[in-house]
Amino acid sequence: MSVCIVGAGLAGCEAAWQLANRGIEVELWEMKPQKMSPAHHSDQFAELVCSNSLRSDRIQNAVGLLKAEMRALNSLIIQTADETRVPAGGALAVDRERFSSRITQRILSHPHIRVVHREMRGIPSSPAIIAAGPLASEAICDALGEFSGLKTLNFYDAAAPIVTAESLDMSKIVRASRYDRGDGEDYLNCGMTKDEYLRFVDELIHAETAQVHDFEENRVFEGCMPVESMAKRGPLALSFGPMKASGLKRHFDRDIFAVVQLRKEDAAESAYNLVGFQTRLKFPEQKRVFRMIPGLENAEFARFGVMHRNTFLNSPGFLNDHFEVIERRMLYFAGQITGVEGYVESAASGLSAGIHLAMQLKNRDMPSFTRRTAIGALGNYVAAANRNFQPMNITFSLMQGPDEQIRNKDQRTDMIARKSMEIVEEIRKATE
Repeated sequence: MSVCIVGAGLAGCEAAWQLANRGIEVELWEMKPQKMSPAHHSDQFAELVCSNSLRSDRIQNAVGLLKAEMRALNSLIIQTADETRVPAGGALAVDRERFSSRITQRILSHPHIRVVHREMRGIPSSPAIIAAGPLASEAICDALGEFSGLKTLNFYDAAAPIVTAESLDMSKIVRASRYDRGDGEDYLNCGMTKDEYLRFVDELIHAETAQVHDFEENRVFEGCMPVESMAKRGPLALSFGPMKASGLKRHFDRDIFAVVQLRKEDAAESAYNLVGFQTRLKFPEQKRVFRMIPGLENAEFARFGVMHRNTFLNSPGFLNDHFEVIERRMLYFAGQITGVEGYVESAASGLSAGIHLAMQLKNRDMPSFTRRTAIGALGNYVAAANRNFQPMNITFSLMQGPDEQIRNKDQRTDMIARKSMEIVEEIRKATE
């Protein structure tokens, strides 16, 4: 029996990989390039839309632990990210084009995966995983109406602008990583004095923004808050957020109050994105305001920041803790449409769905991830009753901690990580 997967984003590609590597035939439907969503630009699979960073790679951080679990389970997404990484201090950032291109090649060349470049216009009746993403087509969204009582929600997401390297004034920019992590020179840093910072913030909050249909400030996901919205929370908000100078001040030869960091977009260092600068400013306003940043006075924009609506399911009561529809066996959802937030979390949901469905099709049991693993904690969050269900990144607060009370934070996270990896190793052996 074959499995139909809808969507070749991070979650869909990961799910297809997990199934195909266990000998299950997969039919992967992807509507690109015939039809593109508002946020996508490339016809490659697993396109990274908002950022090229998969966040912290340290196991003492919850998303770092999530990546470690996925590595142990032969994750296509994390393996490819490791192969295409670019320096980013303690974070795992990738060359965006090489990352998507390599995943596309691996999916297309897998003997158990057949790609269908066409829009899926309904919910398949066969075993399936719907990984249509937060910008699922209208046809898929309409088809969700067949499930009684299911509500779809939405929130607004934003992407940061990208500038070309050759247009930067390097005489005003310092190469350094915060707290000297990585090789110590992974980011470009544009320092501002307090007066420069306050003038920048004033222009930012008064700049003209693009209208987004039905936009509401309180429906923006906190992790992708537009920089101008954050600035309106108070004149110092950015200096405690994406423009904090801590861990960087000593690298400058003048008194710095705030810093804008630029992160490499590719291994060739031909382009950089403005870290934490997701925005819905109109394009001319992005040029005008962001060129106030020292070193960016003549910046050329390879891509402007954009904003779009993301749709997600009201998953509690609809999905179980491994992303399967409760009222219909062997139908799964995966990715941001389920209410997980972030590239790694989306891929992890695809990994979980793919492994569970493969085991069902083989009539084999598998150990539970449980809340002692980051993968299991995400599934539990999606399934658990929640009065105000909102998209969520992985955090240690979602995971079940050690049985004994441990006050030291490092010791506590180390114990959580050790237990997690023990469980994941059992699952790896049971699902090979």
